[in-house]
Amino acid sequence: MHYRSDDVRCTSSSTGHGEPGKSVSQRHVRYNFTDLGTLGGTFSEAVGINNKGWIAGSSTTPSDQVIHAALWRNGKLLDLGTLGGPNSVAPEADPQPNARGEVAGNSDTITPDPNGEDFCGFGTHLICLPFVWNNGNMTALPTLGGNNGQTWQVSNNGEVAGTAETAAADPSCNVLELETEPVIWENGQPQQLPTVSGDLDGAAQDINDHEQAVGLTGNCVADFPNTIFHAVLWQRAGSTWTATQLPSLGGTVLNVAFSINDRGQIAGQTALPGNTGFHAVIWEDGGVKDLGTLPGDAVSRIETINNHSEAVGTSFDAAGNMHPFVWRNGTMTNLNAFLSPNSLWLILEALGNNDREQIVGFAMNNSTGEVHGYVLTPCGENESVSCDESTSTLSASVPPKPRAPMPVGLQRRMSRFHPLPFLLEQENLP
Repeated sequence: MHYRSDDVRCTSSSTGHGEPGKSVSQRHVRYNFTDLGTLGGTFSEAVGINNKGWIAGSSTTPSDQVIHAALWRNGKLLDLGTLGGPNSVAPEADPQPNARGEVAGNSDTITPDPNGEDFCGFGTHLICLPFVWNNGNMTALPTLGGNNGQTWQVSNNGEVAGTAETAAADPSCNVLELETEPVIWENGQPQQLPTVSGDLDGAAQDINDHEQAVGLTGNCVADFPNTIFHAVLWQRAGSTWTATQLPSLGGTVLNVAFSINDRGQIAGQTALPGNTGFHAVIWEDGGVKDLGTLPGDAVSRIETINNHSEAVGTSFDAAGNMHPFVWRNGTMTNLNAFLSPNSLWLILEALGNNDREQIVGFAMNNSTGEVHGYVLTPCGENESVSCDESTSTLSASVPPKPRAPMPVGLQRRMSRFHPLPFLLEQENLP
């Protein structure tokens, strides 16, 4: 990939962008920034986008005391509700929703967890159940005999990746926790996946359309993020799933495979030697590629990788400040460099992307302090959408202007409604 001071180029795709006879890599890339709004509160996040442009995520309601899974579809924001409890979320994954419009997520119930677990991470200590939402109906998915479970993603084939508790106490934990196993739900029924290295626990994070899933295994997942995690690839032959441990960069904690595309490329993060931090990586052909960080940052991770090998994620400096990026053709670029210098928005995280080069996540309005989900959509020359000059800029070769750090109070509020990434962000910063 080559940058000039006046353009940014992107990889080719099969989605029909570009002029006949002119490769997509020869065109300029600009983005329109769209604020997706909320369900009435001050916080929302967009976590995934399918190739129709439908977006899954979560939003606080007008009280700002609870959060609900949400779906942005054809310009409308739908509240997906809960399984009876106060909160629900749609986790980061792509496609999310899938091509059929199904959304995978997790919800509080009205039942207190008998072991005092807070499996959903909302601070309610209610039993947390995985669900699939489709056409207005939220259906709870069964566990492996335990109390709780979580989904991460639903494939275009309707298979759901996640984790579920068994009825057995986890001997690797110092407190009463149940064993938590990686699971694929097919036709609503859970199939427990194998682990690696003698691990007792695990979670499937993503599944593609070719019977391949990725995630992690370890011991006592409840001790996250200090647990020794192994990044894992699962592959199915017939009715049998096999597990393969993916190589790390030398460290033992926070090794997680978050995403796998239909080409079999896997993206995520692994720890550096001595567990001094973690870097975004791509696994392919049996090896692991260290993508590094944005200049001056300490750690990074990839959330999703699309079918054109374009990945999005976030890079962090030593203070934990977030710098979202798109990675294509070997180059990591800060997404805020694509915004107009006059934009009110600061993009905080990139959580999903589709094959049409659209990117979603959440951003802070520097005027109001609110955090909203957003979508970046390619615009301008050779695109069906014209560029909004107030939100888009042509060059990403110039570093974005520095902006004020996120207020501490906002960080705390976001950590409540966005628990997993914030645990990752605050751990092992050199």
